[in-house]
Amino acid sequence: MTDGNGTVALAFSGGLDTTVCVPLLEEEYGYDEVIGVTVDVGQPAAEFEEAEETAAALDLEHHIVDATEAFADLCLRSVQANADYQGYPLGTALARPVIAEAILGVAEELGCSGIAHGCTGKGNDQLRFEAVWRDSDLEVIAPIRELGLTREWENEYAAEKNLPVEGGDGGRYSIDANLWSRSIEGSELEDPATIPEDDIYEWTENPSGKESELIEIEFDGGIPVAIDGDDQDPVALIEEVNDRAGAHGVGRTDMMEDRMLGLKVRENYEHPAATVLLTAHEALEGLVLTQEERQFKTGIDQRWSEKAYEGLVDAPLVDALEGFIGSTQERVTGTVTIKVEGGHCRAVARESEYAVYSESAASFNEEAVTGSITQEDATGVAKYHGFQSRLANRVLEKARASASEQAVTDGGAASDTCE
Repeated sequence: MTDGNGTVALAFSGGLDTTVCVPLLEEEYGYDEVIGVTVDVGQPAAEFEEAEETAAALDLEHHIVDATEAFADLCLRSVQANADYQGYPLGTALARPVIAEAILGVAEELGCSGIAHGCTGKGNDQLRFEAVWRDSDLEVIAPIRELGLTREWENEYAAEKNLPVEGGDGGRYSIDANLWSRSIEGSELEDPATIPEDDIYEWTENPSGKESELIEIEFDGGIPVAIDGDDQDPVALIEEVNDRAGAHGVGRTDMMEDRMLGLKVRENYEHPAATVLLTAHEALEGLVLTQEERQFKTGIDQRWSEKAYEGLVDAPLVDALEGFIGSTQERVTGTVTIKVEGGHCRAVARESEYAVYSESAASFNEEAVTGSITQEDATGVAKYHGFQSRLANRVLEKARASASEQAVTDGGAASDTCE
């Protein structure tokens, strides 16, 4: 712990954890001043209002940093890598490095000597924040983790200090929302056997009775750039797809997630735009990339996703992975039409000048095809296809038959000896 006489920048949401951190940083860590920093990555406006109200009640200097464009760019960059973790699109994981960088920028600009967060010692976010901050000269402080605090203790402390702890969603769940995803956890949802009520969702509607809708997405170099022929900036594009796909219930995930520390947790997510854009991107890659490229890229994408989940999108390995990803994305340009209905989405059409596809070669109605290849040319291939496997099976059958005959002979000889 420090002897004080300094200023600390705190990642501030206005919720219980970060509100409690304000007096703790002064009393337990000896800091003279705490500065709250809230970073905008597409949260609901109400969250900023609550954070400002809580900061005012605490007489806390409060800064709001707009990082929505930087975050949107990272989200669309993740589309190039078909990024997901254990089956859900990365959301919170992508946001944390962006938030951490923004807070660090404020801390350094204001000459702070410390930087702090309100994460517990059981989650992922502590690692994602500190991966960015520990490359600076600032003291990194995690009061909730370092003091071993529980929610019960925090509530009692807040009541004792008369702290304003009405910030956050005000409900029984822990909710984290940004431009790309919304997570819901805690309370009865911690029991994997509990079936969630529909009221936990805000971005996705019950799709019952809704007519299907088509959404045409245009890509340029693997990045979605237009919806139904209308060019849009990344933030607006994600927001529109969120609204349109969410109206059909697209983008809900209920899963058991393996955190970095090894804990298994139950998570519920909403991510309409991410689901649609990732589906469209994979459909376009299926049209323009060769079979070998697609197979190899699957492993590259998975490794990129793992590093992103860890909050290490600036790692040298990620830069190297993106070298390969970037070379493939040069041809991922074209349009994909997605059909959204009944809580699901699927690609129903795709088009690109880079398509690795010949209609005449694939058609059942064409006799002579590209390069003067005919159906009869496949006869030789068909003879060789599976030849090794067939040969190996015959050899194995012969060996088994021989062993069986030998066993019968040996059994008869043993019987003669006994007589």
